[in-house]
Amino acid sequence: MFRRKKDNKEIDINSLNDILSTGKKIIRISYVMVIIALVLLGTYLIKEWHALRFVGEFLAVISPIFIGLIIAWLLDPLVKFLQGKKMPRILACILVYLLFIALLFLIVALLIPAMGAQVKDFIGNIPDLVSGLKDFFNELILDLNRTFNYDFSSIKTQVYTALETFGVNMTTRVPDMAIGIVSSIVSGGVSFFLGLMIGFYMLFDFDKLNRTFISVLPRRWRKSATELIVRLNESLRSYVQGVLLVMSLVFITQAIGLTLSGIQAPLVFALFCALTDIIPYFGPYIGAIPILIVGFTMDPIVGICCVISIVVVQLLENNFYQPLIMGHTMRLHPVTIMLGLLIFQHFFGIIGMIVATPVIAAAKIILTYINEKFDIVGMVVGE
Repeated sequence: MFRRKKDNKEIDINSLNDILSTGKKIIRISYVMVIIALVLLGTYLIKEWHALRFVGEFLAVISPIFIGLIIAWLLDPLVKFLQGKKMPRILACILVYLLFIALLFLIVALLIPAMGAQVKDFIGNIPDLVSGLKDFFNELILDLNRTFNYDFSSIKTQVYTALETFGVNMTTRVPDMAIGIVSSIVSGGVSFFLGLMIGFYMLFDFDKLNRTFISVLPRRWRKSATELIVRLNESLRSYVQGVLLVMSLVFITQAIGLTLSGIQAPLVFALFCALTDIIPYFGPYIGAIPILIVGFTMDPIVGICCVISIVVVQLLENNFYQPLIMGHTMRLHPVTIMLGLLIFQHFFGIIGMIVATPVIAAAKIILTYINEKFDIVGMVVGE
């Protein structure tokens, strides 16, 4: 150990080196924190400057291209499977697309008329539902008054006012809502039809699209970009396919359970449950709330049957659907997913919660790959 004397005092060089090393680590960690702060600041400014509105309008314009790219991306593995069976790619693309369109047509033909009739009946029964909710809250307020020896009449008045406003709005705005829904369906149908056409042509040359993208990059980046794209494709495609399959199973089982329970518009509520099921952890609760409100408003027995249906479907999903289909495709810690959901919900609402998990997973794959190449973590901790 080297020591230096000055004014009869000894300076420990090793201790000084440890202090300097710790200071360097703190500086490096500070750099990372500054980068994170800048990202958060940029996200905040994007929200405050309403830049997302422009981005949303731009994405709406190019949505057919995006839809076509997603369709081609999802169907490409099946086309490659048929190619492996010695089928020409053109014939494989045509066969896969015909099966895909036939499946879509079957779903639309079976579900849309039934769901339309159920929505019409449900809207017609809204006054009865509002009346049932009033009776329910009236009994609840009376029980609270007796239990706590306090007058909750003001709360009852506020609830009644809110229910009456809801009933009037639903009754008076039905024509406008119907027109808006029809126009949205027509607009979305046109975009989806164009997306189908674009996806069909993209599917023929999907490999060329990847090669074209790689060729634009500098030559020294191409190998790394190819490896990264392969990782992203494997992880995200498995996730998307698994989510779609789980959604389908949740919709089917929930539709059966809600139909047996006797609730109105069971297909509509089952579809809502399947859509909200995309959101990890919070989604099942979001989907269950309107079902339970309507079920218990109709009849306590119907409400109890709805609870049983929701619990059974969740047990099936947690013990069979998710483990068998999803497995560990994302490999994300639950705390990471929850934090991502809260952050994305704050900035982007319900859409943010839907896309949070795949976006976080993609970011993790990219950062892990960069760390493998440049050892960022080792640089930060000084190893």
